[in-house]
Amino acid sequence: MTESYFPYQHPSAWIGEAMRGKTDWIVTLDESENDTLHRAVMQVRQQGLGIPRLQASDLALGSLADKLKHIQSEVMSGRGFVLVEGFDIDRYTLEDTALAYWGIGMHLGSGAAQNAQGDLLGHITNLGVDYRTDPRARGYQTRLKLPFHNDAMDIVGLMCLHPAQSGGLSQIVSSTTIHNEVLRLRPDLMPVACSDFHIDRRGEAPDGERQYYSGPMFSRLDGRLFCRYNRGYIESAQRLPEVPRLSAEQIELMDLIDSLCNDPRLHLPMELKRGDMQFISNYTTLHSRTDYEDGRDPERRRYLLRLWLDSGLLARLPPSFEERYADMRVWQLHPKPPIFDLSAVHTELAH
Repeated sequence: MTESYFPYQHPSAWIGEAMRGKTDWIVTLDESENDTLHRAVMQVRQQGLGIPRLQASDLALGSLADKLKHIQSEVMSGRGFVLVEGFDIDRYTLEDTALAYWGIGMHLGSGAAQNAQGDLLGHITNLGVDYRTDPRARGYQTRLKLPFHNDAMDIVGLMCLHPAQSGGLSQIVSSTTIHNEVLRLRPDLMPVACSDFHIDRRGEAPDGERQYYSGPMFSRLDGRLFCRYNRGYIESAQRLPEVPRLSAEQIELMDLIDSLCNDPRLHLPMELKRGDMQFISNYTTLHSRTDYEDGRDPERRRYLLRLWLDSGLLARLPPSFEERYADMRVWQLHPKPPIFDLSAVHTELAH
């Protein structure tokens, strides 16, 4: 171990095995808070406010706003994840459910576009594509197991509209713990982890830009440890002739990280029930999902809504994030209201 590499001692360095015996990472909305939220959503609906115009200041949430501020703090500065239970989803239509979820999200950060089409609300459901063979496809559009990875922006949020008939279990792991374990087990690989990997933009690069971006898996800035890891996109970038071939050490490092992520002692599984919301820090937490099966009724397929949120709490990000986030600023120029016709979503994403 050299002086440049040292463990990151932080509340986000948790162990899944220990978390299974705790419940302090679960926040429950009570009846009074549900009433407050419902009144606020109905009021803004009458005012004609929707996504993306609706802001946190438009919703009168009273003490619920304080609870949401606590969630933001826990995700961004504490453990790095929160599960929200007790949302009374059956009070709402699908559109109003999305509006309530968006309103909650706006108390955690501002919504970011998630693709080149400007979608601010992601649809996590099986659209019949295969990310392993189609470079335009995304893992969340399939029923396949998703390897551990993180998304863009400070916070990723998921709300469960319908669980799968079987499978589809959410799994998270502390990337802070993964960093510390790599350092403990293989300190010789830390320079590799802190050097650039090349990551596929998968058809979403702006005109004239290269088809990949680059950055290390771990970087530090202003006393924080940041992680960015998506092996599938690193490997799919190898289809591009201008991308350097992965070295034996890079492959060895990814094998080690994947092994650690999948260690039952380290990761935390959680079942997202109808109405549950999960918020996690993209910088300190990796997430995955087991494969799943849906029933015959297409209206009951596994279906989650996703938010990418900028908390506004970080003065700076590591320079390696700039290239990817520049893409997103372009996407943000033309934000789109949510689409709830999944056949239209499928058509849109196929372009």
